[in-house]
Amino acid sequence: MATDWLGSIVSINCGESLGVYQGRVSAVDQVSQTISLTRPFHNGVKCLVPEVTFRAGDITELKILEIPGPGDNRQCGDLQQTEMGIPGVGCQVGPSQNGTGKVLKKPISSSAPQNIPRRTDTKNQDVIISPQQQCSKSYMDRHVETLTQSKGFRRRHNSWSSSSRHPNQVTPKKSGLKNGQMKSKDDECFGDDIDEIPDTDFDFEGNLALFDKAAVFEEIETYERRSGTRSRGTPNEKPARYRHDENILESEPIDYRRIVVPHNANKEFCTDSGLVVPSVSYELHKKLLSVAEKHGLTLERRLEMTGVCASQMALSLLGGPNRLNPKNVHQRPTVALLCGPHVKGAQGISCGRHLSNHDVHVILFLPNFVKMLESITNELNLFSKTQGQQVSSVKDLPDTPVDLVINCLDCHENAFLRDQPWYKATVDWANQNRAPVLSIDPPINEMEQGIDAKWSLALGLPLPLGERAGRVYLCDIGIPQKVFQEVGINYHSPFGCKFVIPLHST
Repeated sequence: MATDWLGSIVSINCGESLGVYQGRVSAVDQVSQTISLTRPFHNGVKCLVPEVTFRAGDITELKILEIPGPGDNRQCGDLQQTEMGIPGVGCQVGPSQNGTGKVLKKPISSSAPQNIPRRTDTKNQDVIISPQQQCSKSYMDRHVETLTQSKGFRRRHNSWSSSSRHPNQVTPKKSGLKNGQMKSKDDECFGDDIDEIPDTDFDFEGNLALFDKAAVFEEIETYERRSGTRSRGTPNEKPARYRHDENILESEPIDYRRIVVPHNANKEFCTDSGLVVPSVSYELHKKLLSVAEKHGLTLERRLEMTGVCASQMALSLLGGPNRLNPKNVHQRPTVALLCGPHVKGAQGISCGRHLSNHDVHVILFLPNFVKMLESITNELNLFSKTQGQQVSSVKDLPDTPVDLVINCLDCHENAFLRDQPWYKATVDWANQNRAPVLSIDPPINEMEQGIDAKWSLALGLPLPLGERAGRVYLCDIGIPQKVFQEVGINYHSPFGCKFVIPLHST
């Protein structure tokens, strides 16, 4: 009788102290009143030992979860359904009241866990059971089949379900006529040999040249003129709406050459807006200044205007509002102003006075001479009222690099000054200081410029300056238009809204 329960899956409740065990019955000893479970689980966790034995006195409740069939192996099996939580049908077994330990079988009510039997057939066919087989079955097997048939439960069977496949097994791919057709199409498209592909590239330019765009548009315009309609997207189509700054009436063609000099210019420049500014010779430029002075534009007024424009350009080169603001008082820019004893030097002193008025540290270098020009004396008197510093020796110039060097040493008339020791020493200091150089009204001949400039500022009209002059800027010193006409120059102001504009070489 005890051997009938071998291989059954049971659940043994040993009370609160020992807990609940589940496993497959491997041995039942009626003499010692013990039962052994193989592959046991304790409170849902697999035990480390392969087998556990219980005494009848320790068992509080015993539930049979699964009873093996006649053809099942009672000694071995898996706990797949139990581990997955599939309920089964069983009976409760407990010790008898007289303590003999006999096993009592009690039918379980419908509310107890039920076991779902496995189907061994592979087709959806009903199995006919003979009366002999029906009688040979145990009461529990017949009870399970009765419950299953009464509830009309039919388990779904699929030969390729997850329970019957290996975990690493892949669902087989379908192979039919459709896949064969797709494969043949792929072979037709991609099956050519790579060596048969031509090496010559497509000639885009040659094929584009075959399309005569002008002839096509002319044909379209001819058709539109005849039909009186205009298609959208043609080049001559005018927009239906205009901007607030766009004229409806067509304006005259723009004339970019508004300044014409009496002789052919050696060099021409252009502004940012495209206006052409020709250069003039030194003789014509000198004549222009003398005629302007005769009409009231005196040297003092010209020096003041030149100083304002040059200082405005220098302030912009020093950083403008980003450098010169109350938050950067500790970073006052330093400018070294190199001036000679001539009118060009007086222009530099005027520029230094305006820079010093704008909180720039100006160091003015001017050599000592017994007799100075009146314009230089007047400018020095005004400069002495500022916080600027005046030195007459190269040794007093700073040893460290300054922010900007303004060069006013050179002029056209006094060529002998370049042979003086102070001039050579000053040129050497400027070339070794590594500071950018701004030249005001530099001479034409590059051999007369001992200091290479990064920027050069021309007055009124530019001279044909060379490469050593750097980038050329032009300032407006207030010469009227009729003064230009008097010296034979057809002039129209290229400055626009500014007094200093950059010029570009053409």
